[in-house]
Amino acid sequence: MDKQHQDKLLVIARDAVQAAVQGQEDAIPEVDEPELNALCGCFVTLKQGDQLRGCIGRFVSDRPLVESIVDMGRAAACEDPRFANHRIKPDELSRLHLEISVLSPLQRTDDPMSLRLGIDGIYIKRGYTSGCFLPQVATETGWSKEEFLSICCAHKAGLPTDAWQDPETEVYLFTAEVFGAMFKDII
Repeated sequence: MDKQHQDKLLVIARDAVQAAVQGQEDAIPEVDEPELNALCGCFVTLKQGDQLRGCIGRFVSDRPLVESIVDMGRAAACEDPRFANHRIKPDELSRLHLEISVLSPLQRTDDPMSLRLGIDGIYIKRGYTSGCFLPQVATETGWSKEEFLSICCAHKAGLPTDAWQDPETEVYLFTAEVFGAMFKDII
């Protein structure tokens, strides 16, 4: 995705977040670019400094990327259950960093240790429980492969730390094109 497409998605996500925080309806813009209408998963992440303020996404979508970005922007701002008692306020908007991750399709792996730290994200699923880490989490935390997998199992999926080694557990890898900017700098 070129810089022009990234910038357009950042504006669309910013507008969705702002509308959500201010209690307004958001509009889904019409775009002609095939890259922005692709059916792919995405995440929208909001941070204030080093503090996460919201992150919501989906791995697959039956809707164009531009529509998913609007939906995930609104959800990251107002629906992340981790922040149910501490939602983003309008006066915080200028201090937020907005990040978009456009995902590749999930690929199941029988060798979770084949993941490439900082390049591959993980989605771990067993039964009705699941958890994920975007690729950039490994870079931000400095975790080893084993820590990345184990912490995702325990803290995101609610599974035993070694569940990723169990053949009953499904482990998927994916990559992400990640870009972002400070909310106030998106034009």
